[in-house]
Amino acid sequence: MTTAPDAAASTSGPNSPAPETGAARRFRPDIEGLRAVAILAVLLYHAGLPLTGGYVGVDVFFVLSGFLMTRLILDEIERTGTLSIGRFYARRARRLLPAVAVVLAAVALLSWVLLSPVDRDSVATDLVASALYAINWWLSGQAVDYFAAGLQASPVQHFWSLAVEEQFYLVWPLLLLGAAWLVKRVTGTGAPRRALLAVVLGTGAVSLVYSLFGTLTAADTAYFDTFGRGWEFAVGGAVALVPITRLTPRAATLLALAGLAAIGWSVVSFDETTLFPTPWALLPVLGTAAVIAAGTAVPSVRPLQLLAVPVMRHVGRISYSWYLWHWPALVFAAAVFGELSATEGLVAVAAAYVPAVATYHLVEQPFRRPAAFQRPRPALTLGAACTAIAVTAGLVLSLTIPSLPTKAPNEAAGAPALGHGEAVQRSVDAVRPEPRQAPQDWPRNYDDGCHADQPETTSPACVYGDPESDRTVVLFGDSHAMQYFPALERLAKDRGWRLVSLTKSGCPPPQVNLFNDALRRYYTECDTWRADMLRRIKEKEQPDLVLTGGRDTYTVMDDQRRLDPADSAEALRDGYTETLTELRSTGARVVTIKDNPHPDKDVPSCVSRAPQQLDECAISQDTAFAYPQVADHAADRVEGARLLDATPAFCRDGTCPAVIGDVVVYGVTTHLTATYARTLAPWLDEQLSSLNALV
Repeated sequence: MTTAPDAAASTSGPNSPAPETGAARRFRPDIEGLRAVAILAVLLYHAGLPLTGGYVGVDVFFVLSGFLMTRLILDEIERTGTLSIGRFYARRARRLLPAVAVVLAAVALLSWVLLSPVDRDSVATDLVASALYAINWWLSGQAVDYFAAGLQASPVQHFWSLAVEEQFYLVWPLLLLGAAWLVKRVTGTGAPRRALLAVVLGTGAVSLVYSLFGTLTAADTAYFDTFGRGWEFAVGGAVALVPITRLTPRAATLLALAGLAAIGWSVVSFDETTLFPTPWALLPVLGTAAVIAAGTAVPSVRPLQLLAVPVMRHVGRISYSWYLWHWPALVFAAAVFGELSATEGLVAVAAAYVPAVATYHLVEQPFRRPAAFQRPRPALTLGAACTAIAVTAGLVLSLTIPSLPTKAPNEAAGAPALGHGEAVQRSVDAVRPEPRQAPQDWPRNYDDGCHADQPETTSPACVYGDPESDRTVVLFGDSHAMQYFPALERLAKDRGWRLVSLTKSGCPPPQVNLFNDALRRYYTECDTWRADMLRRIKEKEQPDLVLTGGRDTYTVMDDQRRLDPADSAEALRDGYTETLTELRSTGARVVTIKDNPHPDKDVPSCVSRAPQQLDECAISQDTAFAYPQVADHAADRVEGARLLDATPAFCRDGTCPAVIGDVVVYGVTTHLTATYARTLAPWLDEQLSSLNALV
């Protein structure tokens, strides 16, 4: 996000501050205004206003970066025959990194003051990844859903777009310089524009195809993928390389209006279900290109004059700093006050304007202008120092996080303690697992690769207990079924069962068409996997007992339409009934487990923050079961199917504790820790016996 007195030396994007002043003939005030449009779309979207496609502001910045960087590189190559890579990177370092160091250091300090030890642990890693401009790959590896970011979102999650741009800045000049060098060597001429255009178009085409494939297969990871975003920069680069000078004022006006309309329509019409970034990012990307092209041809037309009014130019000028500060402001405000309304989010974003302006004047500007930092070596040294400061902030935060003592396995009672004493354990001096480890406390079958991930459509053998036993038990369902594996494995060993684990992420037993929130499309892989597993259960496993279950809160699709929660629940009940009927046809005993409580808070984070006030971390039973029930309705419809109501294993007297018997109950969101699930074995044994389901 830059201003552009010297557009040839300017950059753009969420991580791009105002460029240095220079030749007035290169000044593009309309680009400053376009930056303002982009940053306001992002800020209002993050604040919670109903601009559900405001995230496309980032795509506008990517195009601007591609345009301005390519023009800068082209100008220098045409003027000198080459490009000084050292000076190029030095400019980026002195403009970008001082502000980054200040913001990341402030985030580290505020995280220490305001966040729980569990949240600090996560933020520390994110800080280091952000300082090294690698957080987009870190988030992609974790399959973070950008559209579902809530109270537990990282205060530096927005650095993903900065990382994408920095990676672009690292590679783009080398790519274009290499193309120019090759043309000069082969042809002996110094006119590389056509060669650069061929490289830009070719790179953009490959990136676009790659992005489309990635989005269709795994939109959650494709969103952060630099290779899948490269085509957006290439569109801007192509506009910089194609002379656009023969438009009439009327044509330029219509082109600018069409471009702004495309951006505006994207902002108000797109939402978290839009297949993104490809193909739908084409609309705001091409719209941005149209506005830039119109301004290149006829800069004085009315729409561009409106973009260049003083207030828009001011917002565009501070857009980099405002982007850096706005997301931490929202996350820390939520940490203090709880979930923010749209009005409260708007206040937080507006408050971030103050440090943004201060950073622009006190950090960005002072480091850009001194003569000492105009040479490559001092500027690069400054950049290295700023990066070191930011990395150190993350490391110091990590090393100063307190931990609760970990309870020995034989001393943590877990589930059996719920039937004795108070309903809510009010304090804990030692706990198991340590809250920072609770989100990674998954069952053994998950670590063994026996839980199918979203792209997978089959499951391996995954046999536990006694593989030679003539009594087979199958665990079948999604991750809410998988979480009972530790208890079942104990029973399998004690009773000599052959235990087969067939579970898949986000794929419950009901035979329905599901919308996958992370993939942002119809979850075809679930249909394929479910059908294959039902055939396997019937034809190969021939079980004596099938224990099945799943989360009740899925969105069902009717053709291309997503159903609302009530209609989705009814469709899930119908689909569950069909599955239970099919399982009963195998002759096996069939038990379906009622879904467990859904905490309305991050339990490990709460426990780490308030180990002596655990009642603050408990959940009202009414709140924990506020979702539509599915399994119990389905079990009532199928003769011979049994319902296992697990509520007494988690709640008592209307309260569902966060810690039971010195064991943290929940790990990631609504999932049980493997440690707590393991302590459910005696209870599960008793329940199966009462249901006449033991084999």
